[in-house]
Amino acid sequence: MNLSNLKPPRGQKHKKQRVGQGMGSGRGKYSGRGAKGQKSVSGYSRMRGFEGGQMPLHRRLPKRGFTNIFKKEFAVVNVGRLAGLQGDSFDPAGLVKLGVVKKLGDGLKILGGGELGRAIKVRAHVFSASAAKKIQDAGGATEVITGK
Repeated sequence: MNLSNLKPPRGQKHKKQRVGQGMGSGRGKYSGRGAKGQKSVSGYSRMRGFEGGQMPLHRRLPKRGFTNIFKKEFAVVNVGRLAGLQGDSFDPAGLVKLGVVKKLGDGLKILGGGELGRAIKVRAHVFSASAAKKIQDAGGATEVITGK
């Protein structure tokens, strides 16, 4: 067997149906569109969400609130998680390399969950008040990164 002998299974390939080729073709006169109506004219395209004149779902559902287009998505790490890691200096790139953070997004935010028993130095974009207090109480240092 070689590539020149390969053929699709019998009945798999079909010739494209040509419309408007006379009455004997079975797709003549109105070309399968019926006699009259909106869908029979050329250039017709149904609008997205159209439900045959019934009020579309996106108009039936209530609309509440709004989406803040300026929202920032931070990668979040708790102080307790940093306490369990090796080393005494942490920054966003290092945490990504260690696998603590998958995606930084708009930056790294350190939260105050958990306990910290040693001095560590942390560089991040945002610190919660409790996280900064815990790090400084343990004898460590916080450094805020400006920009992205």
